[in-house]
Amino acid sequence: MALLTTPTCDFGQKALDFTLPGVDGRTWSLQQCMGQKGLLIMFICNHCPYVKAVQERIVRDARELKQWGIQSVAIMSNDPTEYPEDSFDNMALLAEKLNFGFPYLFDVTQQIAKQYNAVCTPDFFGYNSDFELQYRGRLDASRQEAAPADTRRDLFEAMKLIAETGRGPQQQIPSMGCSIKWK
Repeated sequence: MALLTTPTCDFGQKALDFTLPGVDGRTWSLQQCMGQKGLLIMFICNHCPYVKAVQERIVRDARELKQWGIQSVAIMSNDPTEYPEDSFDNMALLAEKLNFGFPYLFDVTQQIAKQYNAVCTPDFFGYNSDFELQYRGRLDASRQEAAPADTRRDLFEAMKLIAETGRGPQQQIPSMGCSIKWK
């Protein structure tokens, strides 16, 4: 497990289109995922301890962000041959178990992760309604274990700010997690 941190936010960079299969049986595009005020794209997986530590917080924040006009989508780009816990079937089981309120998509070719320059799980990309990147930071202070319940919700607060102003915070703390498992 290689620990990596995300690069700094490239403010204004446009979201790249995708068409990916979801565990719900639908095929999803960038346009279909966008909310009225913005979109949170999350590169996650099933096996990473950094993701496991915050899964329930991700679900909570995505649910609460809907009230602010922000939709969310999760993309899994790991090689499931080497990491069977990340298989499409296991993705579907996890989404059902945790009651994901957002699409969970499989980046079979890993091209979307490469185009977005996703480096780790979790890796968060927060866009405004003009598809401009405004956040590339952490969920909160959690690491391989969840931070205390009363910890500052960096991602939630940043996405709320984006919903209100169209702009993300200038100060952002990088996300950290396991490297994407490339084929």
